[in-house]
Amino acid sequence: MKRELGIARCGLACCLCSENDQCHGCQFDECPGSDSCENRICSIEKGVAHCYMCKEDCKKGILRKIKPYAFTLFVKRYGEDKLLECLEANEKKGIVYHRQGVYGDYDDFDDVEKLIDFIMTGKD
Repeated sequence: MKRELGIARCGLACCLCSENDQCHGCQFDECPGSDSCENRICSIEKGVAHCYMCKEDCKKGILRKIKPYAFTLFVKRYGEDKLLECLEANEKKGIVYHRQGVYGDYDDFDDVEKLIDFIMTGKD
């Protein structure tokens, strides 16, 4: 885990991304597609560093997908430090963020609250 990379604007975990050897995330304009990312553009227009800082319950762009939406809700409830702590603890338990391509253990959920509980506990 590269904790210093933190969480992307949209809620994805740059700190655990399989691409983080050459990419430092959308904060540095290095994420693939950052010039056309709806969430990046919106957060910049609103003057917020992350979607979780926005007051809206938004599901535009990548927030239509359960993982970034759940990560964003998690941070709104518990804070970014708590998310990073949980992700690091889960990684030590063998939970993988990107197992095959960009899909991993956090992608097997269809319920936001169950994913948030999994993030918090590391248990299905």
